[in-house]
Amino acid sequence: MLSKLYKWTMSLADHPKALWALAAVSFLESSVFPIPPDVLMIPMILARPSRAFLIATVALVASVLGGLLGYGIGALAFEQIGQPILQSLGKGDAVAEFNTRFNDFGFWAVLGAGITPFPFKVITIMSGWSGMPMAVFVSTAIIARAIRFFLVAALLWKFGAPIRDFIERRLGLVTTVFFVLLIGGFVLVRYL
Repeated sequence: MLSKLYKWTMSLADHPKALWALAAVSFLESSVFPIPPDVLMIPMILARPSRAFLIATVALVASVLGGLLGYGIGALAFEQIGQPILQSLGKGDAVAEFNTRFNDFGFWAVLGAGITPFPFKVITIMSGWSGMPMAVFVSTAIIARAIRFFLVAALLWKFGAPIRDFIERRLGLVTTVFFVLLIGGFVLVRYL
């Protein structure tokens, strides 16, 4: 089933209303949809590099708005909707333990999930469920998703097709390493 969903999502990149499809996928990916918007962004930017930053902006705005839906699911309907979504992702058992520590690291959790391939919907739902202040959630989601989508757009705009393979295969690793180095830098600054 996931393979069919992936192929369907890829076919949307060639559609005349691809920006609308990207907005829909970006919105839904932040709360319930399993396929990340990158699978639409990459072929769309490669096809029309002059629109790279418009495409990234559409993904950013829709993703943050979808994150608000995920936040709302967590805050208002966790038992009915949020818990089953997290169960389907294999994250249901860790919910209670996660909630006790989440708000201590909430900014970093949202930032990390927004940049890396970690399912953003998990963090958006957990942010609402754990009562993270909405202003912190929204501002961090904007920063994280902007870094992710504009990094992809800039790399594809600058380097074009040769970077596609690198992005599809190793972006998760690179952004995870970047995130670890960023946190490490803050820890070093704090304790030195």
